[in-house]
Amino acid sequence: MITGGCLCGAIRYRVDAPVTELRHCHCGNCQKASGSVGTVGAAIASSAFRITQGTPKRYSAVADSGRTLHRFFCGECGSPLYSQRENTPETMVVRAGTFDDADDLKITMHIWTARARPWHHIEPGAKQHPGQPDAPAK
Repeated sequence: MITGGCLCGAIRYRVDAPVTELRHCHCGNCQKASGSVGTVGAAIASSAFRITQGTPKRYSAVADSGRTLHRFFCGECGSPLYSQRENTPETMVVRAGTFDDADDLKITMHIWTARARPWHHIEPGAKQHPGQPDAPAK
């Protein structure tokens, strides 16, 4: 079990499934949402995630992939917590920076590297994808 929450402590959650990998997303939306080089998140089954305290707020927009993405955050401190695609609500991506303890986790893939900031270092041996690995064909 992994526990986590926002910066101010108003929102707390737990994940009742093993987290085995982290993806670093460099898309423009994640850069804006984080105010930095993107987001690092763990994809998990929504059924394994439970809010144990508080109620997050939601912001929805069309992501760089062309899909509607719901981003959930603390309405008090603004901490981004997790996101869900509208078309796949059974999966969610929890922001790894909100985990209480994630010292043993590693980033296994970088996505949207075509939009990565030139001043951000991506380790040369890491798996990389220039866009969304599972984006629909256009």
